[in-house]
Amino acid sequence: MGTGVFAFSLIVSLLLRCLASQHPINTDALFVSDFFRKMKVAPSSTEGSSSRVCSWLGVSCDGQERVVSLVASGFGFSGPIPESTIGKLSVLRVLDLSHNNITGLSLDFAELGSSLRSLNLSRNKFTGPLPSNLGNFKLMESLDLSHNWFSREIPSQVGSLSSLVVLNLSRNLLEASLPTAILGCSSLVAIDLSHNRLSGSLPGGFGAAFKNLSTLDLSENEINGKMPDLSGLDSITYLNLSGNLLQELALGVFQDPLQVMDLSRNQFHGLISQVHHSSISGWSSLVYLDMSMNELTGDFFPGLGDLSSLRHLNLAFNKFSSQEFHLLEMPSSLEYLNLSKANLTGQIPPRISRLLNMKVLDLSRNHITGNIPELSTKNLQGIDLSVNNLTGEIPKSLQQKLPVTEIFNFSYNNLTYCGMKFSPETLESSFIGSQSDCPIAVNPDGIGSVDDKHKDLKLGLALALSLFFLLAGLISLTLALRKRTRSWAVKQPSYREEQNISGPFYFQTDSTAWVADVKLATSVPVVIFEKPLLNFTFADLLSATSHFDRGTLLAEGRYGPVYRGFLPGGIHVAMKVLVHGSMVTDQEAAKELERLGQIKHPNLVSLTGYCLAGDQRIAIYDYMENGNLQNLLHDLPLGLQSTEDWTSDTWEQDDAGIQSITTEGMTTWRFRHKIAIGAARALAFLHHGCFPQIVHRDVKASSIYIDSAMEPRLADFGLSRIVGNCTEGDMSPGSPGYTPPEFSELENTLATTKTDVYGFGVVLFELITGKKPIGDEYSDDKEITLVHWARDLVRRNEYSRLIDPKIRETGPEKQMEEALRIAYLCTADLPPKRPSMHQIVGLLKDVEPVTIMH
Repeated sequence: MGTGVFAFSLIVSLLLRCLASQHPINTDALFVSDFFRKMKVAPSSTEGSSSRVCSWLGVSCDGQERVVSLVASGFGFSGPIPESTIGKLSVLRVLDLSHNNITGLSLDFAELGSSLRSLNLSRNKFTGPLPSNLGNFKLMESLDLSHNWFSREIPSQVGSLSSLVVLNLSRNLLEASLPTAILGCSSLVAIDLSHNRLSGSLPGGFGAAFKNLSTLDLSENEINGKMPDLSGLDSITYLNLSGNLLQELALGVFQDPLQVMDLSRNQFHGLISQVHHSSISGWSSLVYLDMSMNELTGDFFPGLGDLSSLRHLNLAFNKFSSQEFHLLEMPSSLEYLNLSKANLTGQIPPRISRLLNMKVLDLSRNHITGNIPELSTKNLQGIDLSVNNLTGEIPKSLQQKLPVTEIFNFSYNNLTYCGMKFSPETLESSFIGSQSDCPIAVNPDGIGSVDDKHKDLKLGLALALSLFFLLAGLISLTLALRKRTRSWAVKQPSYREEQNISGPFYFQTDSTAWVADVKLATSVPVVIFEKPLLNFTFADLLSATSHFDRGTLLAEGRYGPVYRGFLPGGIHVAMKVLVHGSMVTDQEAAKELERLGQIKHPNLVSLTGYCLAGDQRIAIYDYMENGNLQNLLHDLPLGLQSTEDWTSDTWEQDDAGIQSITTEGMTTWRFRHKIAIGAARALAFLHHGCFPQIVHRDVKASSIYIDSAMEPRLADFGLSRIVGNCTEGDMSPGSPGYTPPEFSELENTLATTKTDVYGFGVVLFELITGKKPIGDEYSDDKEITLVHWARDLVRRNEYSRLIDPKIRETGPEKQMEEALRIAYLCTADLPPKRPSMHQIVGLLKDVEPVTIMH
């Protein structure tokens, strides 16, 4: 009997083992293989075709074949993490799923809290709030959730991560203030919360809570008020608070070992000289200092020369008092010095030649006089001395370095140079107002006898006379042909013809009539900001536009008609007549126009000057050769032009500019992305780089122009104050399709930066879809708009229906889909849900096409 029972037990045991071999229990290998299978990604093995999971690329196991590390960055995973896969890895310590397209976490992901020490989910597509169960990960030492779409506030549960050393939540859409609970993460060494929408102020005692903190990056947020109390950060080496709304400066709390301090693009005000020398003496390790684009006043703080480690110094665009340049102390270790628009006077001190390591020197937009001293630096990469009062010759040693210098500008001075080594484009952009004065070379071999010299003289005289008569004949022929020009050619009266004309002057466009109540045209001056010595008058404007003839009319915009013309000297400009200018006084208008003239950015249409002609204010702009985005994207077939655009002469029938753009540009993803990020940078500068900030109020495709270098330029900013309060806060009735929902739902709604963000989102949809904001073929619903149609398809993940077929094959479709998601965020119904323009620039950078070298 006993023998039979034993035999039966043995048979059952063998049977269970057999069944177990056919249906293995859930092991780590099974969880990982299921993860790869469900995410539809084939694993790679370090042992060839081995099926052993621990040999797969990115997988590390312990001695018991348990997975302790999974590093699968850029493996191509998409969608949410499946249930019962990696969430069941009970001893997993390191998880890196960065650079994928993962959209969500599994419900069992929190089970990793008992073992996980490092989590990297950066550069994915997570949306919504941060997980509220973050506090479960008690052993977490490194958390990187950057470059995602996480929104709302940072949960207070993050304060439970007492072992956390590195926290990176940058480039998301996080908002509200930092929770006080974060002070519980006392082990932190590095914090990066940059490029979010965080506001308010930092929790009290922030500095004292983080004794070991060495890196703090809170840049590109909306943190406001006075500078946070950061005393107690005894280990800080890197501090970046740039691009916020901070106002009260406090520098005395910073001491060694601080190496990098960036406080640029805030609203810091007050006397910078109040910083005590004793405070600066504690900055012996400081390498990088940027306090540019604030509202700091007074003299530079003393003791700069004692900062022996300082290599980068930027104090540009502040409101410093007028001060002699030679009084400024400069450390000999400097490699980068930017004192643009720092109200410097006097001469450049000769001791600047001792800065042997100087790579970039920017002293533009000051009142510096005298000669340019010799620069002994051997590694010069950039120099900008434009818009000063410098005289004399540019040192020959410096001229010899310029051909291998990346960026240089000497415009708007009274300098001389030898221009033989530079291209015409360089001369036009970098030496405006300067004079080329190359020495005449003497050929020793050509020196002969006296008779030879006489023969050469006679021959030269004969050639000169022949050339003179040839030119005279050509001039006569040209004048004769001009008299027989076609009837639709525009007459350009000479300056002399206009000397004695008197007003008032009446002008009529297709839909606007305006009057310049000016008695004598030559008595009304024209102000050209960067060429103050040019004595232009209203008579020159009349001459340039043939008395504002309709043939020179470019467009009838929101604020009034726009004309084109050439001022004396061949200066090509566009003139916008602000027909409602009488709402403000001459003094107020001049002050505001002067302020707008100081606003410079590579992606803005610069205000060149202005003229106050009676009640009319005439704004003068750089001329944009290649038209605006509206015409290029929607209105014009290949190679055609429209007179509603700042393009080539409508009477010259020259369409080369438009042809080149439509062929190279408007049918490629690279070019459309270039337009988008350029316009975004312009708006970000207006919103975050100007004080007071400027709300554009009417962002649309026709406000974005393309210059001769094929770069986008945003126009029509800052004019509402000059036109008057009648348009303050209102959207133009001429901008259908760009008006955000809050303007149709609420009365007396004021335009804000979020209004501009919405308009930009519509433009971004236009660039990707190729469709107009209204009136295009979207669906059977005739009342639908581009925004409604596009947002609906984005919600349903039907991206392929949105992408313009012309650009689909010209770039990665994933980048275009990501850009559609950015446009979706920009056009959110509720203004607070829309990102800032700084954030949009960052998001667009993440999908920037990569240049492929052939």
